[in-house]
Amino acid sequence: MQSKRLLRPTWVEIDLSALEFNFRQIKKLVGIKTKVLCVVKADAYGHGMIEVSKRLAKCGADYLGVASIDEAIKLRKSGIKQPILILELIPEEHAGYIVDYNLTQALCTEKLAKNLNNYAKRKGKTARIHIKIDTGMGRLGVWHEDAIEFIKKIHQLKNIKIEGIYTHFPVADTDRFFTNHQVRYFENLIKKLKKNNIDIPLQHAANSTGVIDYRCSYLNLVRPGIMLYGIYPKESFRSKLELRPVLSFKTRVLFIKKIPKGRSVSYGRTYIAKNPTTIATLPVGYSDGYLRSLSNKAEVLIRGVRRRIAGRICMDQSLIDLDNLKNVKIGEEVVLVGKQGKEEITLEELAVLANTISYELACSIGKNSTNRFCKNT
Repeated sequence: MQSKRLLRPTWVEIDLSALEFNFRQIKKLVGIKTKVLCVVKADAYGHGMIEVSKRLAKCGADYLGVASIDEAIKLRKSGIKQPILILELIPEEHAGYIVDYNLTQALCTEKLAKNLNNYAKRKGKTARIHIKIDTGMGRLGVWHEDAIEFIKKIHQLKNIKIEGIYTHFPVADTDRFFTNHQVRYFENLIKKLKKNNIDIPLQHAANSTGVIDYRCSYLNLVRPGIMLYGIYPKESFRSKLELRPVLSFKTRVLFIKKIPKGRSVSYGRTYIAKNPTTIATLPVGYSDGYLRSLSNKAEVLIRGVRRRIAGRICMDQSLIDLDNLKNVKIGEEVVLVGKQGKEEITLEELAVLANTISYELACSIGKNSTNRFCKNT
């Protein structure tokens, strides 16, 4: 962690060497002929979009994927030269930004295509797009049954380059039958396009689960997201691939108080001491992304051992029962997510306890952390 005095001793550490390791693992898995689009939307899942993108660019990422024009422009202004695909639709009146900032736009409407084409024509340029195909997500995209006629119309626009075509998996982690059908629908569409003399250079479908568990979905580009950050989309994947967590979440003991038997702590009196014990207050709460639903469930690491959250997590404070851990001092480091000694607490573990997904936790913690530091080793 870079040296900086923390006015509030709660912080996130981002290990960029772990990010690079994960990227190398992905490249090793998919092979040199398959390009990699690294998804860095939502501030790189809370890990810091600029720092993460710069390291991935240095590693050789072929593409970066973001959700919005705002994110894409932020990357361009930071000096990122890599191709950037905006994965969400944009308002039609914003088409000019795509051309002006040399971006690539996901597309599934004729109106946006015409706006992009007209603006690019006025500027004497070409707008690059990837056609979004819906094979079962039911969100954005042209239904695969309707895609041929749609793509034929877009292909006729002179200042549009259809650089890519892609689809997305909604249940790759739970429904193999459905996902394999998606892959077949998509591959059949690509074959039909070629018969109509439309050859789209980049074809992609594989998200993180696809990369790990569906080799048939690689095509010639993959779109890893959560796995880049060392988070497994499915617990069973740990045996298939080594990934290293990029994010650690830490704080320090703020206050220590002895609690007699029968005394309660925090809101709602959900924790009542069964025996005399010692409670430590930590300066971290749900405003930092440490979810209230972790109350009385999550554990933290202090001196390399696990200790349970006591009572409800507050907006900016939490309590832990030190139990028989003696002579703890104010200022001692406490790990909320990460390693300490031989123990480790993962985002995946906390997500199960909070009845949510690791994606949400990562975004919540990273987004709400006022102190985030990158290890550039």
